[in-house]
Amino acid sequence: MSVSIWVLLPLIVYLAVLIALGVWSRAAGGSMEGYFVAGKRLPSWVIAFSTNATGESGWLLLGLTGMGYAVGIHALWVVLGEVLGVTLGWVLVARRFKAYTDRYGSITVPDFLEDRFGDTSRALRSAAVVIILSMVTTYCCAQLVASGKAFSSFLGVSYTTGVLIGTVVTMFYTAVGGFKAVAYSDVVQGVLMAVGLFVLPIVGFAAAGGWGAVMSSLEAVDPALLLPMGEHGVSWPGILSAASFAAIGLAFLGVPQLLVRFMSASDDREIVQGSLYSVLCILVFDFGAVFTGIAGRALFGGLGDPETVMPTMSHELFPAIFTGIFLVVVLGAIMSTIDSLLILASAAVVRDGLQKILGSTASDQALARWGRWTTFAVGAIALPFALAEVQVIFWFVLFAWSGLAAAFTPVVLLALFWKRTTRTGALVGMIGGFVTTIWWVLQLKARYYDLYEMIPGFLVGLLLTVVVSLATRPPAGAAAEMAEIDARLRAS
Repeated sequence: MSVSIWVLLPLIVYLAVLIALGVWSRAAGGSMEGYFVAGKRLPSWVIAFSTNATGESGWLLLGLTGMGYAVGIHALWVVLGEVLGVTLGWVLVARRFKAYTDRYGSITVPDFLEDRFGDTSRALRSAAVVIILSMVTTYCCAQLVASGKAFSSFLGVSYTTGVLIGTVVTMFYTAVGGFKAVAYSDVVQGVLMAVGLFVLPIVGFAAAGGWGAVMSSLEAVDPALLLPMGEHGVSWPGILSAASFAAIGLAFLGVPQLLVRFMSASDDREIVQGSLYSVLCILVFDFGAVFTGIAGRALFGGLGDPETVMPTMSHELFPAIFTGIFLVVVLGAIMSTIDSLLILASAAVVRDGLQKILGSTASDQALARWGRWTTFAVGAIALPFALAEVQVIFWFVLFAWSGLAAAFTPVVLLALFWKRTTRTGALVGMIGGFVTTIWWVLQLKARYYDLYEMIPGFLVGLLLTVVVSLATRPPAGAAAEMAEIDARLRAS
């Protein structure tokens, strides 16, 4: 299949920009702090776009648009959950987490947990590394699958070719430029995503005849598409389905790949300024994705795969050059998450595993170089699994997202806000939340109306951390340290 140069031109420019960002950022990655958290010097607008672009991924452009296509108005529960999650993450977590991690000199989330609980056994760090690496591999696979789908849908090239191109380019600029390249590429990608998701639903609704025509079309196809509780209505299945969609936003309060953004801010003021940018950005992202899917359902009702609605709309409603631009938008969403996951996994291996658990005495510069090679290695490990092609991006991503969230979010929240939290409580809660998520998916989900695994995983992790903490002794000085952090935040 021949591809128009006007479709390829935006793609070529975009990939060249990413490679250039990797080369430009290389000098900042000479130390571990430089490579893994950009030297803690990022401004507010970079943190805001990087956080949202990383949190959304190919799931937003292909998965959530597909969900809007498949279930209609019911998908707005995802929007509610994510907007609340992002807002609370910035308002409640960001400044406090930054204050603690600056106090400890943390580079990774396991750094923070180990210092917060005075864990000399390395048990917390070891559990965190295992969870991060297992879920990051799954998550990376989902994003590489999305890149293959994107290239195939937009350009007509083979799925395998699409996966390979996305993997090679992302691995290059991430490994070479480190977290600085990741963060600044996320800005480019986040802006592209915001513009695309602002324009596409407007054009889609206009092409379908406006709001009234779209609603009439959906009602004719299936009246349940216009019901807030979906096909089940106000019933236990409908309520649990809505709760499952809304619970997706819980992860924004504590998954490691987002927390590291707060850690990398240059100071507290940048976090305050970044919160407004981030909330506005997520509103555009999520409403745009759902309404793109809804408009697509009215225009192209016979799609075999709902997750191809965005590529279909770009082909049918725009000139060829815009098809290339929308391909770049989708790739931006995908790559902004893959690069963050690669850095997260690399930090877990080099900083947490090699240096802290195994006690490597290699120099800081040598460990930073190991970080680059580890980034390549993690991508190479995920690649063959992605080539097997998992069909449903939405649910595959949510599984990895929920595994990380259930393990870390309850523990991080309690560590930040409850002085009584203990090392043993945090360890049991982290493992319990993670295991519950896996067990729920494998054994129980189908029996309980497909309740999203993050809900039981989060609740079990929270409950176990509290109960075990009440039965064990908190670290010495934790209360005084928390009071000091509180005073500092009130004064700033």
